[in-house]
Amino acid sequence: MLSPRGLPYTFRSHAPRILPRKALGIAMTAAPVGSSVESGDNRRAHILVVDDEEIICTTLARFLPSCGYRVQIATSSQEALKLREEHAFDVLLTDFRLPDMDGIELARRFKAGDPEIIVLLMTAHGTIENAVEAMRAGAWDYLVKPFRPLDEVHQRIALALEHRRLARENAVLRKENQTLHGQVKTKYRFENILGQSEPMQEIFRLVEKVADSDSTILVLGESGTGKELVARAIHYNSHRRRNLLVPVNCGAIPGELLESELFGHVKGAFTGAVSGRIGRFHLADQGTIFLDEIGDMPPALQVKILRVLQEQEFEPVGSNKPIKVNVRVIAATNQDLETAVREKRFREDLFYRLNVIPIRIPPLRERRDDIPILLRHFLDVFNQEKEKEVKGITDETMRIFQQYD
Repeated sequence: MLSPRGLPYTFRSHAPRILPRKALGIAMTAAPVGSSVESGDNRRAHILVVDDEEIICTTLARFLPSCGYRVQIATSSQEALKLREEHAFDVLLTDFRLPDMDGIELARRFKAGDPEIIVLLMTAHGTIENAVEAMRAGAWDYLVKPFRPLDEVHQRIALALEHRRLARENAVLRKENQTLHGQVKTKYRFENILGQSEPMQEIFRLVEKVADSDSTILVLGESGTGKELVARAIHYNSHRRRNLLVPVNCGAIPGELLESELFGHVKGAFTGAVSGRIGRFHLADQGTIFLDEIGDMPPALQVKILRVLQEQEFEPVGSNKPIKVNVRVIAATNQDLETAVREKRFREDLFYRLNVIPIRIPPLRERRDDIPILLRHFLDVFNQEKEKEVKGITDETMRIFQQYD
């Protein structure tokens, strides 16, 4: 059975309310501080644990700080509501059944005060009905007790926090795009890409045409031509725009680490894997993943990308349990992949899977008509950032830019 967020667990419908330490599956040799906490948003996240079972509270109060979190404990809903008035929390981890108020109602009250708080519900009686009710109350996910292993709690929290961080980042980008929309004439732009030349207008028309499909797109172009900007334009003009765009620079991550970055890993998968980690494909579920510099991907990993494209599923490193995802893939490269295929450096089947809709971004030397509008745009940006009042560019300077090759 899969949890509402796609992570596997087993329902235990007759687990006792008071659980002995052994039944909890407690492994107190927890991960070092921050070992699998990736971003600054996660590192010192503040968690409120609410449970009337002392063993649960004691265990989580010992385990979660070892993962880099700040933790406070409440044994009742009223105590939790009182703590809410005194502290700001990132995560509410509450039992489904509490003596004075159930966890669903407590979740609703916390959400009403802070819509961004992450709610995880714990229960010893996992059912589909519970899952649906939890999601309707605004819960991110819920965990079935006993936790086996305890690291599963950290993994769910880390996933939720990373998802929230990327969601905030995407919201900022959407706001920036809306601001740019009001600042630049529509005929010269598409999202935050500027261009009045015919080659760029053709790209804008193509992006508008294919954005709302789920087809895989391969963006081609030299370094610095704006391939990631095109990927962002596609995502933010698609039906997936309310979900995450997750970028991965395949050329900047060593090959031996890239598989874990993309697919995640389970605890003990390799030396140093003291806790599990969520992969980028999992984070991009229902959204878009942007695989930049895919031409640099090692051949052994290319076949696993091919499987994700074909089956929409993958296995984390060290696991044999597939995870289903619904992800749109946009890839980009500055290499000639057809030549790489002939030279056996890139899989032919993967190339054709990626090259469903190719978009080539021309270098600036092939669209010199765009130089004046780009210069005016950057002049406005730098004037604002540096609080300067540079009025314009001389004809001689413009001619030098136009003639540079």
